[in-house]
Parts: sequence; C-alpha cells; structure tokens
Amino acid sequence: MAGISGLVSRNSVCYHEGKFSSFVTLTDRAARIPSSRRASACVWSISVPLQPKSLPLEGVTVVDIGTLFAAPWIATFMADFGAEVIKVEHPKGDSLRNFAPLKDGVSLWWKYTGRNKKSVTLNISSPEGQEILKKLCRKADVLVENFRPGTLEKWGLSWETLHALNPKLVLMRTSGFGQEGPYAKRPGFGTLAEAMSGFAHITGSPDGPPTLPAFALADGISAMCGTYAVMMALYHRDVHDAPGQVIDNAIYEPITTILGPQSLMYDQLGTIQTRTGNSIPFVAPRNSYRCKDGRYVVISASAESIYRRIMQAIDRADLADDPRMQTQEGRVAHMAELDKAIQGWIGAHTLDETVRHFQEFEGALGPIYDIEQLLNDPHVQHRETFTQVEDEELGTLRMQNVIPRMKDTPGRIKWAGPPKGKHTDEILGQMGYTPEELTCFREKGVI
Repeated sequence: MAGISGLVSRNSVCYHEGKFSSFVTLTDRAARIPSSRRASACVWSISVPLQPKSLPLEGVTVVDIGTLFAAPWIATFMADFGAEVIKVEHPKGDSLRNFAPLKDGVSLWWKYTGRNKKSVTLNISSPEGQEILKKLCRKADVLVENFRPGTLEKWGLSWETLHALNPKLVLMRTSGFGQEGPYAKRPGFGTLAEAMSGFAHITGSPDGPPTLPAFALADGISAMCGTYAVMMALYHRDVHDAPGQVIDNAIYEPITTILGPQSLMYDQLGTIQTRTGNSIPFVAPRNSYRCKDGRYVVISASAESIYRRIMQAIDRADLADDPRMQTQEGRVAHMAELDKAIQGWIGAHTLDETVRHFQEFEGALGPIYDIEQLLNDPHVQHRETFTQVEDEELGTLRMQNVIPRMKDTPGRIKWAGPPKGKHTDEILGQMGYTPEELTCFREKGVI
C-alpha cells in the first residue's frame, strides 16, 4: 500500500491508518512529491470522502491521432472510463467517417469508435499543425498514434522532441509490424496480422482455404493489449515517480500471443497445427450442431465433468464410461464418433428444446446467435450488454456497453462519435488561441 500513498494528482487516493480517502493538492501532476516524503505527505493532505460515481481515469488526458481501429480503440477504452480524449482528425475528416455502413451519410463505425471523444480538426502535416500538436502534448498524459514508423519523425514530432516537451508523456505507437525490424516500414493492417500470426492458417475447413475473420479481430486484440500497456506505463510513471515511455505495439504480436502453444508444439514435437473446422485438436467434443428447426448450437467439453453431463444429456452414458473416452486425447482421437452421437440427438430436437434440456443436465451448450437474436436475449438485456445513447445526428443509438464491468467505478458512454471538429474551438481556446487565430488557421486549412 505504500506505493498508493505516493500518487499525487487531482482526485488522488490515499491509504492511511487502514482507510482509503481522497486528497487535494495544489500541485500539478508534473510537480510530484519526492518518493522519500510520500507517506508523510499523505498524512498532511486534506482528506475528503471518495466520490463513488467518479470515473477511474478522470484527470487523465489522451491525445488520439490514430486512424481506423487498433490505435483509436485504445483511446476509446480509456475515454469510457473518464479520460479526456482529444481526437485529432484531419480537417477533411477522419478516414473512419467514410466507412460503411452509413446512415444519412454518417458512419456507424465512427459513432462507435469516436464515442466519449472530443473532436478537434488539425492538419499535423503542416508546420502550424505540428506546433499545435506539440502544445497539446505538453499537457497530455498519453499520445496515441499509428502512423507508419518514421512519419512522426518526418514531421518533427520524434519521441526525443515530445519527451523534451513533456517528460511525463506516454507515447503509444501502434503499427502493423512494430517500430523496428525488416518489415517495420511496411504498411500493415489487422488483416495482415491475422494472416501472418498463424490465425488464418488454423481457421476454416480442413479441405478449404485459410479463413479470415469477418471483423477487425487483430485490431481489437491489439487495442485491448495496448490499453493495459498504457495503464501499466501510467502506473509506473506515477507510483515509481518515473518518466513517461514509448510503447511499441505491433498489431501482429498480441494475436500471436493468444493463439496458444503452437511454437512449443513445433519446437518440442515438430508438429504444425492445421485447420480442423469448428473442432480443435485438444478438446472433444467441441463443434456446432444443427437443430431440427434449422438453428445451430455449440458444445464445448473442456472439462471431464462437462463431458459426462453431455453424454448423459443425449442418453449415451455408455460413451461417458467408455475406456477409450477417459482422456481428452482419447476423445479427440474419436471425435467423429462423438459428433455423430451428439448430432443424432440434437438433430431430432428444436433449438429451444435442446437448450432447455441441456440446462437440466448443466451441459455446456449455447445457441449460435445473429445480432438480432443477441440483442433480444433476456440475459443480455438484464446485464445491459448493449445500451442506448442519444446522438445529435442520428437520434437514439444502441451500441455495446462499456467493458470491463467495474462495480464501484463503472465506465459510461456520455456521447457517441461527435460531428467533425465539434470541439476544435473549445480545446484550442483553452490552449490560449484567440478567435482571430482560429479564423486564420481555418483559412489556411490548418484546422
């Protein structure tokens, strides 16, 4: 707990004599109390009750100059929990604003990705735009970018320059292949990462081609990884009184990391995982099955107890007791036999009958949903997995709610992606720019 008492910033938390409390300081974040004095400083502070409705990242400022998915989503996730995210987009508009699907000319991708952000238009390839960005970074905690490596340096915005302006700044650099290496300057997107990581090689039918996901999978995984990386950098900075640092987030690496022990399999056994459709080579039964009414369900028997319950549910206790089926390795070897038995039972029952029956046996079975079915599911509705947001352009929107779900300091969606440049005058005015300067910038295409 000693480290917690060293946090000195607006809305900070102090742990003293067995209690948490907030305390107020007159110093800016950059002027922190030395480590040797943290404990005593915490005792001297003015204690006030914690505000349970405050968001965990209030007081954190993020400048988001990323495009498309991986980098901007990092800023989105932080904005969901109270960070002030200043979304910097080109005066012509962020490229995501042109992504389909659109309604009344407004991108629904933008409404999701731009939520809780303040939109500022700025041409950072211009000298004036670069100076404005530098001024933004002087007061920021985090800068998020995903330009091709070398682009910031070309614009006079290298890490050395930014670090000199603000030693506490954390720079999150997301790119297809990372900042270093033979492929560093290649253009890279999530699709390339899904292919190169090995994901596509193991996805699809055994007799079919490699299959890519129908959504931005690698970008999403990279964004979640990048978000916790930023939080670790901020923790290290604030708790250990350290400077900010650069985070090198290559999109292909996080998805590679979660694919399991493939490298160990090759290194130790000389085997390469191949495509197996909906089954996987280390769990059986695990597949999708067609119900009598044409709907589909899935089953996964990762645990021994679940396997036995599934066999009991389909009235095949003989397979539960079969000596060949007493290990995962044995069940995988006889996967086709198990699938045939399960499909035989499920194929004779509707989806509703199947789901209710397996619930009675506590078997791990679930329906395959489309988005309409997911939105109408009573459990999903009870947990408010999706929420409604009022939007000035499109009216009421229904989108994914904030995750993760924190009990005492839950995130919230204040607004969906705003109109282009809505907050330009507000943010630049707070930085000291006059209305006359803003007019001049607009005439020159800087904002």
